[in-house]
Amino acid sequence: MSPAAHRGLRIVTDWRDVAPDDTGASVALGNFDGVHLGHRQVIAEAARAARGLGVELGVVTFEPHPRRWFQPDAPPFRLMTTNQQACALEALGVDVLYRLPFNADLAGMTDQQFAETVLAGGLKARHVSAGFDIAFGKGRAGNPERLQALGAALGFGVTIAPPVTCASGEKCSSSAIRDAIEQGRPDEAARLLGRPFTIEGVVVHGDKIGRTIGFPTANIQFGDFIRPAEGIYAARTRLPDGREIPSVAYIGYRPTVDGTDKRLEVNLFDFDEDLYGQTLDVELTAFLRGDQKFDGLQALKDQIARDCQAARKILIPDW
Repeated sequence: MSPAAHRGLRIVTDWRDVAPDDTGASVALGNFDGVHLGHRQVIAEAARAARGLGVELGVVTFEPHPRRWFQPDAPPFRLMTTNQQACALEALGVDVLYRLPFNADLAGMTDQQFAETVLAGGLKARHVSAGFDIAFGKGRAGNPERLQALGAALGFGVTIAPPVTCASGEKCSSSAIRDAIEQGRPDEAARLLGRPFTIEGVVVHGDKIGRTIGFPTANIQFGDFIRPAEGIYAARTRLPDGREIPSVAYIGYRPTVDGTDKRLEVNLFDFDEDLYGQTLDVELTAFLRGDQKFDGLQALKDQIARDCQAARKILIPDW
């Protein structure tokens, strides 16, 4: 077990040798990348069972994400970091997060072995909630009906949560959210997530070109985050001390200066402090325009000024 980094949330990092106080919960089972509205429905079902049984609420997820394990060379796709996920789950009242290592041992388990060895054996789950499209075990052989049958045989209850749709009628899923982000629709992603899409990353040194034209930027490492559509966004940047600064964010290759790597650069309005090495949260609020190449730095500077004005009007009331 790793030390809990989140007040009120205990984090367990294996299904073997789990401390007795960390077993016997009603758990929600899934990857929960994004902790979106559909995921929250699964967790709500587990919470309902936890109250009825008088036990704690748990979430069972995996690290690395199984998709990364099976497709190590796949493009970045994550909707949140493990820290963001833990914070989101804690906010939902989760008591214990079982962040299980997805490795050869777990990947090789059949659906029955997973239910017997992990859910019933290691975690001693009293109840398991899962989504309507759950697939588990080697070859993704396990499905909702199989989970219910295994639960009946092994002594834990099972609830299957129905799909969740947004107001437009679209089914809430991580895939739909990724599509919205990749296509420059952060407002749609926010509706499905139940909150704005936010990139968490460390500020690193860049080329400092922005500073020379009057718009210094914080350069944020993407990590395994999905890459949003290239262009300019109105954004809000949260600092480690809790301050939230209206900002304009750029995602792209910087064609005006012949850049070669895709970056996230954020200009924080009316802000001049050293942020190198700090972890920031950049909330993408609205897509302003696509990326483009300008005829020199002065043209780029003039456009950035217009972008900042457009972002301020969105982010700052009565601007």
